[in-house]
Amino acid sequence: MYKEIGIFEHSQTILGHMKAGVFLTTRHKDKTNTMTIGWGGITVIWGRPMMIVLVRDSRATYNLIEGSLEFSVSVPYNRNLGKELAFCGSKSMRDHDKFQECGLTPLPARKIQTPVIKEAGLHYECKVLYKQKLNQDNVPDIVKQRYYNPDSSNLANHTVYFGEIVDAYIYEEDN
Repeated sequence: MYKEIGIFEHSQTILGHMKAGVFLTTRHKDKTNTMTIGWGGITVIWGRPMMIVLVRDSRATYNLIEGSLEFSVSVPYNRNLGKELAFCGSKSMRDHDKFQECGLTPLPARKIQTPVIKEAGLHYECKVLYKQKLNQDNVPDIVKQRYYNPDSSNLANHTVYFGEIVDAYIYEEDN
């Protein structure tokens, strides 16, 4: 059963869960992937409700979101999905079927082609309105040292996606 919610009704919930992680899911053509994100937020830009998410260009999800220009964010709501979030945040779709291995169910979204994670409960459907690669010259040194180690062989950068929230709801199974 879908329960309509105001877009900002659960903004504190999503921000509270962001540190532990939420699911970012995207689909392009016949490929669907979910990953864990811990950076992002919900806000208003250009008079529109937006979900801001960051995705490294080395992630498989990056190519999917670039191809589809949409994503969903599913927030564990009244359920502990810590093991699933840990798995989806540390494993690649290149080597794993995260849905099968974690017992996650892709539930068809209502307004976009990308599914939501049924077990999470709280869902936001987003269409990319704007995107911007981070300019490393403008990133503070303290952040670069922690997240963009120049001595590492992985110099992947993030793209910041501004997704207009086109639907927000709670999905609960009928009893």
